[in-house]
Formats: sequence, C-alpha cells, structure tokens
Amino acid sequence: MLTAFTASLLLITVSELGDKTFFISAILAMRHPRRWVFVGAVAALALMTILSVLVGQAATVLPESVLKWAEVGLFFVFGLKLLYEASQMPAVSGCEEEKAAAETVKKAEKVLAEKHQEANPFAIVSEAFGLTFVAEWGDRTQIATIALAAANPPVGVVLGAVLGHAICAAIAVLCGRWLCGRLSERTLTALGGGLFLLFAFVALSSHG
Repeated sequence: MLTAFTASLLLITVSELGDKTFFISAILAMRHPRRWVFVGAVAALALMTILSVLVGQAATVLPESVLKWAEVGLFFVFGLKLLYEASQMPAVSGCEEEKAAAETVKKAEKVLAEKHQEANPFAIVSEAFGLTFVAEWGDRTQIATIALAAANPPVGVVLGAVLGHAICAAIAVLCGRWLCGRLSERTLTALGGGLFLLFAFVALSSHG
C-alpha cells in the first residue's frame, strides 16, 4: 500500500501543478474567500479520485497480466506525449492553462451575475466544485489514477491522490497566480512526462 500511496502522491502533485484545475482554484481564490474555494476544489478532486479508483477496481475482473501491461502502456503513452508537448513549447511562454482557466471562470461568474446569486459560502463552494470537477473529467491524471487503482491497493491510491490534490489546491489558493510567472510550463510538462515514463519503467520491472 505504501508504494501505491507514494506513486499516486508524486504523480498527482507533479501533474496537477500548473494544470487547468490549479489555475481555476487560483483565480477563484482572488475573487472569493480562499477557504471556501479550497473546500470546493478538494471535494471535487476527492470525488473524482474515488470514482476513478472504483473504475480501476472494476477493471480488476480482467487478467492481471492484461492490467499490468495496460498500466505500462498508458504511462508510456502519457509520458511520451508530455515530453513531445514540452519539446514543442518555446523556452519562454505564457501560461496557456491559466488562460483557459480564466475563460472558464469568467463564463461561470457571468452566469451567476445574470442570476443575481450572492457569493455566499455555499455558492462559492458549489462554483469551485463544479468548475473543478468538469475540468478534471477525462484529464490525464484521472486516467493515470484509474491505471494505478487497477494494479495497486485502492486505499493507498486514494490516500496518495487525495493528498496530492489537496497539496496542489492549497498552493493554488495561496499563491497560484504569483507562481504562474515563475513556473515554466515547458519545465513542468517535461517533468510530468519524465515522471510518467519513470512509473512505466517501474511497472514494467515489477511485471517482469
């Protein structure tokens, strides 16, 4: 279980830094009380993690060898994809994920304004929850969580992933926008790709 916990913690923490959900939390925290944004974001990410782990556990009906090779294949594909994306990025570039997050938040805030809804704690938590959940759906970290849960103890995966998400959400609401100009999107993407490849080799070694 410790291996599953460590793997999911590292994978989620590195992959989510600078991700769209990271900047959604950061932007919302500039407009609303940070604690409510944090609660909504973490609740959404925790639910997404649990759902992903359940899907991964459902896949355990397949032969163990199939699951292991699927895990290795997914990590290799994601790793190579991220490294390729990093190679195509300029050394100095704007935060594309931040721009996408800003547009998402802008649309959501416009809808709330049109409905004349007050920014009470429930509304803030609901907004953070909804935007984060939708943005995370189908994300590479969700697929990675499913793969990890299919081949590792589910409790360890859940604990590691939720803690990783909580760490990233805390960083986002506290200093996410400040970090944007100081974090290289290219470096983060390359680091994420390298981590996926590392886990692919680890999974391949254990399979062998």
